[in-house]
Amino acid sequence: MKIAVTTPTGHVGSRVVQLLLQAGVRPTLLVRDPDRLAAHVRERAEVVRCDQGDGDAVVRATEGAGALFWVDPPTDDEDPVAGYARMGANAARAVRENGIGRTVFLSSVGAEKRSGAGEIDGLGRTEELLDATGASVLHLRCGFFYSNLLAEVAALREEGVLRTTLPLDEPMAWVDPRDIGDVAAARLLSDAWSGRQVQAVHGPEDLTYAQAAAILSTALGRPVRAERISDDELRAALRAAGLGDKQVEGFVGMSAWTRDGFRPENARTALTTTPTTLGSWAWEHLRPVL
Repeated sequence: MKIAVTTPTGHVGSRVVQLLLQAGVRPTLLVRDPDRLAAHVRERAEVVRCDQGDGDAVVRATEGAGALFWVDPPTDDEDPVAGYARMGANAARAVRENGIGRTVFLSSVGAEKRSGAGEIDGLGRTEELLDATGASVLHLRCGFFYSNLLAEVAALREEGVLRTTLPLDEPMAWVDPRDIGDVAAARLLSDAWSGRQVQAVHGPEDLTYAQAAAILSTALGRPVRAERISDDELRAALRAAGLGDKQVEGFVGMSAWTRDGFRPENARTALTTTPTTLGSWAWEHLRPVL
């Protein structure tokens, strides 16, 4: 069976590719820049230069695929919600026109809201577009990626601070992207499921930012404190970085919606819990870059 994989150099996609190769599959990799793939991966995969924003290219690249791993990649669209929805429309078109039987989509906790969750609304729209194809689809509703902390390296190194607009005592799901890749690959390789399904990927435990800062202090061997900032402070920082108004609001909205008592549609269970702790991830990935 031909398995097509998007974003194969990403935190999740690269893990999916590794596991498919180890399972004896020769995946088809849709990638904007094939040179970013390791040589051993290029040798063992069908590599297609493809911009996921080009619907015709996506349809051509996925022709003959029986399964698809789809990630809405970041876009430069002025409106990130519309950008994600545009990518999702290309995925849905490929599923319909190529008769792709099963799609695993990298979604997010909060996509179930459909509106009011910032950029995540675009993932919710992609879920709807894939559902409308009538093909089997699994939406992976993932928690906060540990790897997002890599964007905070400067503040952690220079100030020992972890900033957020969330209440410091508000627990939420944190997850290692590698573990998400494990779940995605297992579902791509299995033909034991069909229809529309949703599976959360919540990591090993819900953590508050205060707890996360304490864990990072131990793992990194340096003090880290959590600090709450206002939405307006975040807006000012994002505008200073050159983001437009809709981009700013899309980013701010990704945290603002969690402050109104939201609880994920999928509860934490043995099925949604994955093993890698924040401490072990930080020791392996964050400590070396500080």
